[in-house]
Amino acid sequence: MVRRVAVVGAGVSGLAAIKCCLEEGLEPTCFEQSEDIGGLWRYTDQAEEGRASIYRTVFTNSCKEMMCYSDFPFPDDHPNYMHNGRVQHYICKYAEHFDLLRHIRFKTLVTKVKKRPDFSVTGKWEVVTQRDGKEETMVFDAVMICSGHHVYPNLPLADFPGIQKFKGRYFHSREYKEPEKFRGKKVLVVGLGNSGCDIAVELSTVASQVYLSSRSGSWVMSRVWDKGYPWDMLVITRFWTWLENILPRALSDWLYVRCMNRFFKHENFGLMPLNRTSRKEPVFNDDLPSRIACGVVVMKPNVKEFRETSVLFQDGTVQDDVDVVVFATGYSYSYPFMEDASIIKSRDNQVTLYKGILPPHLERPTMVVIGLVQSLGPIIPTVDLQCRWAVKVFQGQCTLPPVSEMMNDIDEKMGKKLNWYGNSTTLQTDYITYMDELASAIGVKPNILKLLLTDPRLALEVFFGPCSPYQFRLTGVGKWSGARKAILTQWDRTLRATQTRVTPDAPTAFPSLAVLGMLFLLLLLAILYW
Repeated sequence: MVRRVAVVGAGVSGLAAIKCCLEEGLEPTCFEQSEDIGGLWRYTDQAEEGRASIYRTVFTNSCKEMMCYSDFPFPDDHPNYMHNGRVQHYICKYAEHFDLLRHIRFKTLVTKVKKRPDFSVTGKWEVVTQRDGKEETMVFDAVMICSGHHVYPNLPLADFPGIQKFKGRYFHSREYKEPEKFRGKKVLVVGLGNSGCDIAVELSTVASQVYLSSRSGSWVMSRVWDKGYPWDMLVITRFWTWLENILPRALSDWLYVRCMNRFFKHENFGLMPLNRTSRKEPVFNDDLPSRIACGVVVMKPNVKEFRETSVLFQDGTVQDDVDVVVFATGYSYSYPFMEDASIIKSRDNQVTLYKGILPPHLERPTMVVIGLVQSLGPIIPTVDLQCRWAVKVFQGQCTLPPVSEMMNDIDEKMGKKLNWYGNSTTLQTDYITYMDELASAIGVKPNILKLLLTDPRLALEVFFGPCSPYQFRLTGVGKWSGARKAILTQWDRTLRATQTRVTPDAPTAFPSLAVLGMLFLLLLLAILYW
C-alpha cells in the first residue's frame, strides 16, 4: 500500500505531484536542491549547476488560457503570453493557494535512488539526500521524478571540426543571459530551435551581425495567429485533431504545409525544413522573418569546419571575423541519482516508458517520470494530468496491462513517432491524443456526445474551441466546479488582455463558424468520431 511518496524537484511538475498526492490522501515529501520553487521558470543571473537556466527575456510560447494548471487559471489581468517573471509569480501563487510549500525540503540534493532489497514484494525505494554536507537516507513507498529535461546541455563539439583552434569565445545557450556584452560583435548561433531563434533575434539589436546556422531547417510560427488570436487557441482543438486523423495522409500533409506557409514562404527565408511534412515541433518567434528581411540575421547551413577566426559552412561559403559562437544545441536528459539507470533507459540506452511515464519492467509500479514528453501543447496541463494518472496507478485504481502489452504499446507509439516526426525516439507526441489517453484511463475525459445532449453550448466549445486544460476538470475525480465557466469565458479573458483601448466595431469574443457548417461537422462527428 503506497503512503509515503518522494518527489524529486519542485518545478511545475513537482508541485503538481505534491498536490495530486495530497488530494489522494498520500504523504509527499519533495526535495528541491535550490532555495525556491519554479524550476525552469525561476530566473537567476548565473546558470546554476544541476538546474535549468533561462535568459532574462524568455516569454511563454503557450497562451495563459492553454498553459495554466487545470483548476487554477491565470489572473484575468495577465497578458496572453507572459514573461518568465509573471509565470514564476503564478507558480508561487499556485503553491500558496494549495498549501504545498510545507511539503518541500529546500537546498536538499537527491544523490541516490535505489530499490530496497525487498522491492519485489514491497515496491519500496531508498532515497539518499544531502543538505549542508549532511547525508540522510529515507525509505519511501513510491518515487515521482520531476527534475525536468532542460538541465544537462548537449554540446556535441566532436561534430564541429576545428572548434579547438577557434580563437573566439564559444559556449552553450544555457550560459546566455542578456545581449549587452555582445554589442558590436559578429555572432554565430548554431541551432534553429526556440532558444537559438530567440537569442539570434535579441542579439541582432546590438551585434554588428548575427548568423543563424541550421542543419535541417524548421517551420517558424508566430504567437499571434488569425485575426490576432493566440495561435494555440485556434490550432490546438479537438476538431483539427479529428480532421487530421480522418483525412488521407497526402491531403493532411498538404494542408499542414499550406498552414505553416500561410504568413510567409519559408523557402524564401532559408528556413524550410528538409522534411516539410514532419510534425516536428515548430519554432515560435514573432520577429525572426523581419530580422532576416532587414539583414541583421543571416541564415546559414550547417557548419563544416571552424578555423581560427572564421567559419566554413556546408555550402562552401566562409564567414570571416566571427567573434562569438553560441551553441543552441539542446539538452540531454539524465538522472544521475538513479543507482540503476536501466530502469528508465531500459532498451538501447533509450527512454522506455509506458504512457511516457512508467518504467514497464518494474516488479512494482512505484516509480514514475513526470514531464519527459514534448508536444505542440503546453507542459503544465500535461504534467498535471500525468500526475493524476500516476497517483491512481500507485493506489491500484488504474489497472496496468501485462509487461508484454505495455512494451507493445511503446513499440506501436515509436512507430507512429517515426511516421509523424521522423524519429522513433523523440519525446514528442500529439497533445490532444496523449491527454485524452491519460484522461480516459482515469475517467476524466469529457464525453462530447453526452454534453451535446445535456449542454450543447459547452459541447460546441469543447469540440470546436481550444482544448484548454479546464476540459479535464469537467467530470470524474478531481472535478472542478469552475471548469464550465472557465471554458465558456476563455475568449473573453483572452480579448480583455489586449483590448486595453476601446475602439468601434470591436470583434466578437469568439471567432465564429457558420451555423450550417457547425451542424454539418457535428453530423460528421457523430458518424465518424465515435
